Amino acid sequence: MARQPALVVIVVAAVALAGGGSLGFEFHEATVDAIQLGFSNGSLTSTALVRFYLHRIARLNPLLHAVIEVNPDALAQAARADAERATGHRCGPLHGVPVLLKDIIATRDRLNTTAGSLSLLGAVARRDAGVVARLRRAGAVVLGKANLPEWANFRSSPGLRGWSARGGQARNPYVLSADPCGSSTGPAIAAAANMAAVTVGTETTASILCPAAANSVVGIKPTVGLTSRSGVIPFTTRQDTVGPLCRTVADAVHVLDAIVGYDALDAKATKAASKYIPAGGYVQFLRIDGLKGKRIGIPDGFFDFPNGTVRQMVYKQHLNTMRQQGAVVIENLEIANLSVIFDGTKSGLLTALLAEFKLNLNNYLSDLSYSPVRSLAEIIAFNNAHPVEEELKEHGQSILLMSENTAGIGPAEKAAIRRLNELSVNGVEKLMNNHQLDAIVTPDSAAAVVLAFHGLPGVVVPAGYDEKGVPFGVCFGGLKGYEPRLIEMAYAFEQVTKVRMPPMFKP
Repeated sequence: MARQPALVVIVVAAVALAGGGSLGFEFHEATVDAIQLGFSNGSLTSTALVRFYLHRIARLNPLLHAVIEVNPDALAQAARADAERATGHRCGPLHGVPVLLKDIIATRDRLNTTAGSLSLLGAVARRDAGVVARLRRAGAVVLGKANLPEWANFRSSPGLRGWSARGGQARNPYVLSADPCGSSTGPAIAAAANMAAVTVGTETTASILCPAAANSVVGIKPTVGLTSRSGVIPFTTRQDTVGPLCRTVADAVHVLDAIVGYDALDAKATKAASKYIPAGGYVQFLRIDGLKGKRIGIPDGFFDFPNGTVRQMVYKQHLNTMRQQGAVVIENLEIANLSVIFDGTKSGLLTALLAEFKLNLNNYLSDLSYSPVRSLAEIIAFNNAHPVEEELKEHGQSILLMSENTAGIGPAEKAAIRRLNELSVNGVEKLMNNHQLDAIVTPDSAAAVVLAFHGLPGVVVPAGYDEKGVPFGVCFGGLKGYEPRLIEMAYAFEQVTKVRMPPMFKP
């Protein structure tokens, strides 16, 4: 099992070699806009910024386990960005900005891409993932790979709560014993704890929205196809999407603008979704009056918290705030067949996903330049051969075994996929069309499954902290291509509520 870097050793060495800092710049909670201002006025360099985040990782990662691996070339990339800036060359808002990637997003460099599994350690991708290629063209510095529940929480039931063999147990930076959620666990923790400027995760069902809410950061789950999935360890092309997790809506939008667009290696989905990308990008929708005139639906059954709890009172206050900002809030709406939607067996989701995962994963593995394993069956065999390292006794691999037992997309799987589409079209999509809604609003990632079946977008924004200090969020969900209006609402909500507070860790 080669190419397992000594994370702390690499980080400490990089910090030592990085040289001096930047005077007068406030690194803690720095936004993309503040970073670019620092570059412009000379108070900041990319090298100093990378050095700061490497120091944060060295200090906090032994506790939080948000980062699996740092890029040994990050400082060299930062120095190149500094040199480009000195000659007047810039590529946009992310130029010279360090970005952390979830460890299922492939890079063609010295970093591993393993989904947290030891079985893929040393595998070599043929090329950068589509979104990574776009980030590099935007001038971003690839800082490293972030932790996740192994195989994006698709290894065993009831789930891994942020654990992977490579990354260890990820922990919520606000309340260490609280569920950090997943599967974009590491990106959310790293963003919350100032271990990276911005991060990128993925979602199949709740994997961006849930950890964003649980760790008090902003998460954007884009319409499926808006961002390329090429080079991303796949689960289902129907639902997989790539999106940002950042400390602010504006930061997330800057990342979104950089990663959307057509990719010939994910041609069908990205071509279909390209019609949704606005000329001038999404940054134009960062409007303080973004709630004014918006029609917001509140589905029944999502805000049923016990009377007198912090969550109940805060969410009630937030709905009133939306009204005060000019939104039309329509309550007591019913999403048809909601109980079926939330039942993975009755909806057909489990039937479809198990078969799709095996096919898609085997195709991904076969396209690697080199890999220690070339199939799901070999991954299962690897786990059996390394039960201690992979904590097989503690976590098992029941979902992997169920997936391996499938035999392709047959009549049952096709019927399940049709059922999933029908549940979405006749459920939330019909509700939104009938009531001419701009969004549905729900707590945390409660609507993630509702939005998942047909590739619908959602944006989570921090909403508060409960009696124990555990963060919670609010989600704005919409129809395909509704990102502009969701961003307007999310940004306006963020600006008027100003909920987010950094966790206990100081620079």
